[in-house]
Amino acid sequence: MGDTDTGATRALVLHPDVTSDGARRDASYALDEAVSLAVALPGLQVVGANTVRLPKRTPATLFGSGKVEELGQRIKAEEIGLVLIDGSVTPVQQRNLERAWKTKLLDRTGLILEIFSDRAATREGVLQVEMAALTYQRTRLVRAWTHLERQRGGLGFVGGPGETQIEADRRAIDEQLTRLRRQLEKVVKTRTLHRAARAKVPFPVVALVGYTNAGKSTLFNRLTGADVVAKDMLFATLDPTMRAIKLSTGREVILSDTVGFISDLPTQLVAAFRATLEEVLEADLILHVRDISHPETEAQSANVLGILGDLGVKESTPQIEIWNKIDALGNEARAAREAEAARKENIQAISALTGDGVEALVQSVTEMLDSDRQLATLKIDHSDGKKRAWVYDQGIVISEKRTEDGIELTVNWTPIQAERFSRL
Repeated sequence: MGDTDTGATRALVLHPDVTSDGARRDASYALDEAVSLAVALPGLQVVGANTVRLPKRTPATLFGSGKVEELGQRIKAEEIGLVLIDGSVTPVQQRNLERAWKTKLLDRTGLILEIFSDRAATREGVLQVEMAALTYQRTRLVRAWTHLERQRGGLGFVGGPGETQIEADRRAIDEQLTRLRRQLEKVVKTRTLHRAARAKVPFPVVALVGYTNAGKSTLFNRLTGADVVAKDMLFATLDPTMRAIKLSTGREVILSDTVGFISDLPTQLVAAFRATLEEVLEADLILHVRDISHPETEAQSANVLGILGDLGVKESTPQIEIWNKIDALGNEARAAREAEAARKENIQAISALTGDGVEALVQSVTEMLDSDRQLATLKIDHSDGKKRAWVYDQGIVISEKRTEDGIELTVNWTPIQAERFSRL
C-alpha cells in the first residue's frame, strides 16, 4: 500500500460504492485511482483501502451506524491518522465521522486540493489553489480555517496545528478571496503580456492534454529533452511547461505540457485553473494523450473531452489522439491497437517511454499544422506597420505588393492565424 515511514500519517482509503447510484464507476478501478491520489500526497502511508457497498447515503454519517462502528474499531486498532473518502462528504457528515472515529477525514475534493497545493509551482498556481481551497472551506465552517497557519506545503487539512475553534467566518473568507483575486489579476496580466509576446513569434502552439497519469510529461520530455517531472503519479504536473522544439521540416513549434484531468474534478478547481489551461484555448493543435492500456481508457477519454468542452475549446481546433503506453499491452492486444489506430484518422499509437511510434507522431504533427493552411489576400494601410510586422513574424507571407491605397499581402495561413490577425 505504501512504503513504511515512521513519520508518515497512516491513512485508510474508503470508496463508497452506492448501489442506488446508476452512474457509479467500477468500484475496483475507482478504488485504485483513489489510492493513487493518496500516494501522490507526501507524508501519507496508505495502510488500507476498501470498497464499502451502500444501498444509499446516510444523511448524518454517510455510512450506516453499524458500518461506522465497525470502521471505527479498525481505525483505532490500526492507529489510522487520516481517513480518505473517495467521494463527496457533506460538512455535517465530516464532522460527525471525525467525532465518531476521533481522527481527521478528507473527501475527494479536499484530497485533490491538498495535492494541487503541494504540486503548484508558479505564483499563479499557488493563488488559484488558495482560492479554490477557500471556496471549498467556505461551505465547511464546521471546521477550523487552519490552512492560513499551515506548517507544511499543503493546505492544512492533513498537517498544520490541528483542529481549533472556528476563527474565520464567511466575511473573513470573502475578504481573503477578494485579496487573492486582486493578486491573481496582476499575475494573469503578466501571463497575458507573455502570451502576446509569443503571438509575435512564428511558432504554432501545440498543447498536450489528457487524463492524469496518461504519460504527457514523459512524452513532453522525449520530444523536448526537458527535465520535467515524469512520475507514475497522479497530478505530477500542475503548471504548464512550455518549450520550443524543431520539427523535421525545420519548423519550430511551442509544446505545452498541462495539468492532467480527472473524473469528478472539483468544480471550483476547473474554474480556478482555467487561466492555467488557457494555453489549450490558444493552441493551434491539441494532442490528446490517452493511456490506452488502462481498463477505463474510454471513460477517461470522455472525461477529458468533456472538460475541454467546458473550458470552451473550439471544435474547429485540430486534434491528434495519441494512444500511449502500447508497450504495456500484450503482443496480441498491442498489434490489434496499432492496426486500429492505423485505420483511423488522426490517431497515433506510441510508447512515450520506449520511443516507439514517436517519429511517426512528429510527422503527423507536421502534416496537421500544414494541412489547414489557406491562401488569402490582405490589404493593410501603409501606416499599419504592426499588422505587416505580425504577418512577417509568422512566416506566412508569399508576396507583397505596394499600391496607392496600401500594402497588398498574399499569405498562406491557418484559420487560427486568421483569427489572431483579426484581433490585432
